[in-house]
Amino acid sequence: MNFFVAELVGTMFLIILGDGVVANVLLTRSKAENAGWMVIATGWGLAVAVGVYIAGWASGAHINPAVTIGFLAIGKIKLQMALVYIAGQMTGAFLGAIIVWLHFLPHWSQTEDSEKKLAVFCTDPAIANSGANLVSEIIGTMVLLVGVLGITATHNNLSSGLAPLLVGFLVWSIGLSLGGTTGYAINPARDLGPRIAHALLPIAGKGKSNWGYAWIPVVGPIIGGVAGALFFRFIITLMQQTP
Repeated sequence: MNFFVAELVGTMFLIILGDGVVANVLLTRSKAENAGWMVIATGWGLAVAVGVYIAGWASGAHINPAVTIGFLAIGKIKLQMALVYIAGQMTGAFLGAIIVWLHFLPHWSQTEDSEKKLAVFCTDPAIANSGANLVSEIIGTMVLLVGVLGITATHNNLSSGLAPLLVGFLVWSIGLSLGGTTGYAINPARDLGPRIAHALLPIAGKGKSNWGYAWIPVVGPIIGGVAGALFFRFIITLMQQTP
C-alpha cells in the first residue's frame, strides 16, 4: 500500500505542477498568459523532478505507467507490483487535474478557446496523423526510458539526491527537442487521467475531450517504454562485453 500511496502522491504533484504551468500559459487573464513553450517545457521538467523527489524514497518514483511497464519488461518489477504502481499513477493524475481545475477556477469562463482548455489537461497533435503521432510518442518515451535507466545506473555513481533533478532535466530536454509534434505525453497516466477529469468536470465551454486521439498517448508511450528499456539492457550488455 505504501507503494500505491507514493505513486499516487508523486504523480498528483507531477500533474499539479505540469498541467498547472500549461494553464498558467494558456488561460485568459493569467499573469503568465502567452509565456510560451520554454516556460511550459521548463515547468514540466521541474514538475517531474519534484514528483520524483516526493515519491522516490518510497517507491522509486516511476510516476509513469510507461516506466513501470518498461521496468516490468526487463524484470525490474513484478506484475502484481506493477499493477499497484499503475493504479496509484492513474489515481494521482486524475486527482492532480482536479486540483488544477480548482486552482484556476475563475479563468475557465474567461477563456473562450475550448482547445486551450483541453490542452491544460491532455495532449493533442500539432498535425493530426495517427501513424506519425504514434511514432513521435514512441520515440519520445524511448528517449525517456534510456535516459532514466542511464541516469540511475550504478555505473554512473550519481548520488541518489541528484538523480531526480537530472530526470527533470531529461524531460525538459525531451520537451524542448521532441515535444512540438504531439505535446510529448510520454506518460499514459499524465494524459489519460486528466483527460477523464476534463470529461467529467463542469468546465465552462470546455468542448469535447478528443477521445479519438486518446489512444495514441497511451499506446505510444507503452510501446516506447518497453522498447527503450529493452534497448538500454541490450546496449549495457554490449558495452560490458566490449574489451
